[in-house]
Amino acid sequence: MLKEFREFISRGNVIDLAVGIIIGAAFTSVIGSLVNDIIMPPIGLALAGIDFANLFVTLSEGSYASLEDAQKAGAATWNYGKFINTIIHFLIVAFVIFMAVKQVNRFRSKKEAAPAAPPPPPKSEVLLEEIRDLLRKR
Repeated sequence: MLKEFREFISRGNVIDLAVGIIIGAAFTSVIGSLVNDIIMPPIGLALAGIDFANLFVTLSEGSYASLEDAQKAGAATWNYGKFINTIIHFLIVAFVIFMAVKQVNRFRSKKEAAPAAPPPPPKSEVLLEEIRDLLRKR
């Protein structure tokens, strides 16, 4: 079992996957900071400081001024405002990732991006086409 485990770990795919996960985790913090610290403040300013996080519906008895008050009281709440914030955050992150990938693709050389021209047909196929064309003329 130890031998199989060693073989499994030493495969290139496992190492590549581990490196990808580590870089992905680091990239996640960079994108999170970009969204939270650079992109969200102007959006918050443009929306006049609207914060959806405090939008909720109390499912139990009572009325509460804020979500924090309802949670402190132990009331069951439906926190649709936090869901809206999560959706907005996701859309912004997805857009930032899209723009980053678009820029990376733009910097790639044209040679890499352009598909290779199809190879010419084999000589036998060319001869068969010529024979076909001659037979059609008859």
